[in-house]
Amino acid sequence: MLRMAVKGDETRMRLIEATRDLIEAKGYHGTGLNEVLAASGAPRGSLYHHFPGGKDQLVGEALTRAGKEIDALVRELSSGAAGADELVHALLGALADRMEAADYAKGCPVATVALEVSATHEPLRRICADVYGAWERALADALCAEGRPADEAEELSGTVLALIEGALVLARARRSRTPVERARRRVRTLLAS
Repeated sequence: MLRMAVKGDETRMRLIEATRDLIEAKGYHGTGLNEVLAASGAPRGSLYHHFPGGKDQLVGEALTRAGKEIDALVRELSSGAAGADELVHALLGALADRMEAADYAKGCPVATVALEVSATHEPLRRICADVYGAWERALADALCAEGRPADEAEELSGTVLALIEGALVLARARRSRTPVERARRRVRTLLAS
């Protein structure tokens, strides 16, 4: 019985991971369930067993997982960074490396869906907003740890996140990490003031 549960959990995770990769590269509308099944190697019945809410539930869980992965990356980078500027500098470098490794097919694991469905799909918009909110809080916490007032840290974290997201979108569109490198330099200036 335990083996079946483990196998079921593995199948569920394969479906989530395949969805996460596909929606990041192709968006919500560009990703079909047949494509998810092919990429995950999971049988069709497993999809509906694990995700009775269908594509929306699967995409929601993939977005949540992607958010947690970036949260973990931020925590990991925070432990080695001397301050918020080093944290953001390292985060931008890691995201740019990831994007380059995917030949610019990927950027932010949430942005593609957020841009595509935020005006038409309230549950997924909320998930995207929650993920972005968690990232902003993590950045604000790093800024507060440096002694910045909470209101300043909150405003700066929103500005930095907007700079990161914009840089990733431009880098993907241009197939160049130049926008990310520019953002890295500007973040240092912004956070030094």
